[in-house]
This record gives sequence, C-alpha cells and structure tokens, in this order.
Amino acid sequence: MSTPELSILVFGQLIEITGAGNISLPMVSDSNALQELLNERFPPLSTVSYVIAVDKKLVIGNTVLTPQSSIALLPPFSGG
Repeated sequence: MSTPELSILVFGQLIEITGAGNISLPMVSDSNALQELLNERFPPLSTVSYVIAVDKKLVIGNTVLTPQSSIALLPPFSGG
C-alpha cells in the first residue's frame, strides 16, 4: 500500500520556486506541518509571502489536512 500524498496546486511566481504548477508531498497532519515541509523542500519559499488555501478557503491559523484536501499555494494579491 502506498503512502498517502498531498496534491498541491501552485500559482503565480511560486511556480518559479517549486518548478511546477502541481506538486505532491508526503501526507502531513496540518497546515503548520505543511508549511514546515514546504520550507524544507523549497527553501526560497521561506523568503516570500504566500498563503495556503485548503478546500478553497484561506488558512487562518492551523488547519487539519486529509489526503482528500484540496490545497493551493497562492502568491500575494490585492483587491481591485
């Protein structure tokens, strides 16, 4: 049986850092652990602003993740 993975959509200039618009990472339990893993795998991410969205909602605080979670990394954006 394979280890569950998280599928993560990546947008904007963050694609330049991760090298792809869709990345897979080993399953972690929550968004805080995900951010730590992202910073380990892609050190330049720790120097830029971005937000994590889970199931189409911006993460505020720590959020539980499941293998079915829809996850996206979003660059800074402004209203218009």
